[in-house]
Amino acid sequence: MIQLISDAQLFLAGLMLTDRELFLLIIGSVTYVALFVMAIQNSRRKIFQLRERLDKIKQIQELQRASDEQSIEANRRKIAELENLLEKMGNENSLLKLELEEKKAKLDYTNTVAMIENEKRQQAETVIFSSAVYLRMRRYLNEGKGMTEHDWSELSEVVNSVYTNFTEKLYTLYKMTDQDYHVSLLVKVRMSPKDIAFLTVHSKESVASTRSRLYSKIFGKKGSTKDWDDFVLSL
Repeated sequence: MIQLISDAQLFLAGLMLTDRELFLLIIGSVTYVALFVMAIQNSRRKIFQLRERLDKIKQIQELQRASDEQSIEANRRKIAELENLLEKMGNENSLLKLELEEKKAKLDYTNTVAMIENEKRQQAETVIFSSAVYLRMRRYLNEGKGMTEHDWSELSEVVNSVYTNFTEKLYTLYKMTDQDYHVSLLVKVRMSPKDIAFLTVHSKESVASTRSRLYSKIFGKKGSTKDWDDFVLSL
């Protein structure tokens, strides 16, 4: 019995920590908890950023849909209905009449902007493919040259003149590198992957990786190179 008590005392003594060991244990525990909290906060931040990007994409796509012919025609019908109601109200001066006039004005404005955008898009290929920078790019491909900073700036200007706020839409979704943006810009003007590789002075594999990575980063899920191309072409 005495031997058992002695053994137990020795075991407990072995568990006793020095001040230094206790300090290190506390520091380690606090560090672990801090890292755990940071990991949770980082995960929440990424989820919030993804939701924010998806909301922006939804807004962009809704604006694009508002510009199609079906939406324009639907707005025309609504405008005609409002005009009919306003005509029936005659000279009546009421809050309802003011609200109807406001709705009609908003629909008129939306349709005007949509029709301008549609006309610009219909002329897009003519404007871009006949531009000095695009013709220069075709020459670079024949000569095996890459594009200069001036070329990129000029191409960006031409694209944004046709596709309103194209660059802004991309950068509000993701903080792109120059390579990310250049690849997307060339996709927008319908360059082939091979030509994009030549003009950006990168391999075809690198160009493919950039496109699939961008889709994954922005949409929060895996996607193909075609998925990214289709998205860029829809902007």
